[in-house]
Amino acid sequence: MEHSASFNNNSLSSQRSLASVPSLNSHSHLFIPSTTSHSCLTTLKPHTSSSVYISCLTLAGNLLYTGSSDREIRSWNHTHFIQKPTTTNNNVVIAGKGAVKSIVVHSDKLFTAHQDNKIRVWRVTNLEHDQNQKYTRVATLPTLGDRLTKLLLPKNQVRIRRHKKCTWVHHVDTVSSLALSKDGTFLYSVSWDRTIKVWRTKDFACLESVRDAHDDAINAVAVSYDGYVYTGSADKRIRVWKKLEGEKKHSLVDTLEKHNSGINALALSADGSVLYSGACDRSILVSEKGKNGKLLVVGALRGHTRSILCLAVVSDLVCSGSEDKTVRIWRGVQKEYSCLAVLEGHRSPIKSLTAAVDRSEQDPNSEEPSFLVYSASLDCDVKVWQVFVPLLST
Repeated sequence: MEHSASFNNNSLSSQRSLASVPSLNSHSHLFIPSTTSHSCLTTLKPHTSSSVYISCLTLAGNLLYTGSSDREIRSWNHTHFIQKPTTTNNNVVIAGKGAVKSIVVHSDKLFTAHQDNKIRVWRVTNLEHDQNQKYTRVATLPTLGDRLTKLLLPKNQVRIRRHKKCTWVHHVDTVSSLALSKDGTFLYSVSWDRTIKVWRTKDFACLESVRDAHDDAINAVAVSYDGYVYTGSADKRIRVWKKLEGEKKHSLVDTLEKHNSGINALALSADGSVLYSGACDRSILVSEKGKNGKLLVVGALRGHTRSILCLAVVSDLVCSGSEDKTVRIWRGVQKEYSCLAVLEGHRSPIKSLTAAVDRSEQDPNSEEPSFLVYSASLDCDVKVWQVFVPLLST
């Protein structure tokens, strides 16, 4: 979500689409959209208050983690609630002030980003064997030790307002998104304060801070297997960062300026070679990574009638959630994409998405692979969808 207090804010309203970028939408014989089927398996209602919504979703094994606008983090065993939709859930922890903006999982730890400018680290026990997980907070970033060691040297002080300074390890505005390196060694955080920070997951030390990485709030971050870091901002730009050989800090290696409105979401293809970006211009840009990390826009996916707010990739599918209250499922082959399904049922904009292969129903001989798509909306509901996708025709 852009740096805005409300979805009714003009900065979030849909803007004109990207007429200058060719459409990748296809009706090729390779696709048989009519044979795609989907159903809503269940609707989770974590909150009874209409003023609370789920602000982020993350899957890890059998667990679905949800973060909400009222500081709550919950875990759900999806094998239980798919079989028994009425099962109650008591795995809740409340932390910070304001919304939980992002959740990532590494081993037995959760890293959560918050509207109160902090990142919290939780150890989770009984991950697979007990429906009731236990959360233990092990750190709040930046850690007290990190703050104290940086406080001693004047060079570590940065000015954040006219008469106020703090150390460079602090985020001073909402931490909007998190991403892990391939091996889980590093955590990347981005913020509405326009900075990117790099943390070591072993001891939670802040190793690096890129100041003024963008000209406006940063809303999204994605990290590829080979170490390229992509950031999307309300300044309409996507920037690409890399720690070059022999260097200690990340350098800017590319800037993409094709969207004509603030960027809300980024997602990478399974092999990291394609970047998908969603913005208020209602289009999803598809960019291929070339030499030296340079991005080449090959086209746009069109169909949503309002802003793109979230993206998720599973296998060869791209899932997009929009302010138009729908989720679309896309598949691309040879630079042509088809919208295989439109998931309708939410009553408000789709705020967050995640997806996975449906292992419980997967038949090796089936001609229709099954996927589970989880969507969270401002209507306070989380819907679980089962999507059967046809094999590509030859």
